[in-house]
Amino acid sequence: MKVIIIGGGKVVYFLAKTFFSKGYEVSIINLDRDYCEILAKKLKANIICGDGSDPRILEDAGALQADLVVALTPNDQDNLFICQLAELKFDVPKTFALVNNPTNEWIFQKLGVTKVISTTSIVSSLIEQKVAVDDITNLLPVEEGRVTISEVVINNDSPVVGKRLKEVQLPKESILGSIIRKEEVVIPSGDTELLVGDKVIAITMPENQGQVFNVLLGSENGG
Repeated sequence: MKVIIIGGGKVVYFLAKTFFSKGYEVSIINLDRDYCEILAKKLKANIICGDGSDPRILEDAGALQADLVVALTPNDQDNLFICQLAELKFDVPKTFALVNNPTNEWIFQKLGVTKVISTTSIVSSLIEQKVAVDDITNLLPVEEGRVTISEVVINNDSPVVGKRLKEVQLPKESILGSIIRKEEVVIPSGDTELLVGDKVIAITMPENQGQVFNVLLGSENGG
């Protein structure tokens, strides 16, 4: 499977590593030359310095053979244009876009973007559930919001510090998929110990998010 990611930051880096672990071919497009040079040293990806909304750049990234285009820039108009360009000009079968302004979500859906992520809507939902968001980031809905993926940072006050995963009682229909420990990605087992600073990737049903965060962060931090 060939994937093109447009954007920057840690999300792009770890997303690319996840795709690599599945055996996917990955291309990354970013305007920042310094960022591209850093990625080129860390990842065996096709790194292209340029504007992802430029058809020539997308073609250089292999859009004609791509199975998926993921637009993660901070600009909603760019993300929408990139996805439409990928679909209409290059016949990319699936597109995935970040929506920074939740009021734009319906426009993306109406114009055919395959998957739309609105982090603002997700965080608002968590606040309604009385869940603190200081240590919770990168919240992504999957399958139209039926499943969510969250990154939870284990802090000093977390009740799970020093515990092995098999000692952590998570609610039903929730799992810990991986742990980001500094620059290392750990695929956990029951004997994996949770440490301060670990970034835990939690996969849950939306209605169980608050309970999972309470288990990982404690009642004062989690809700």
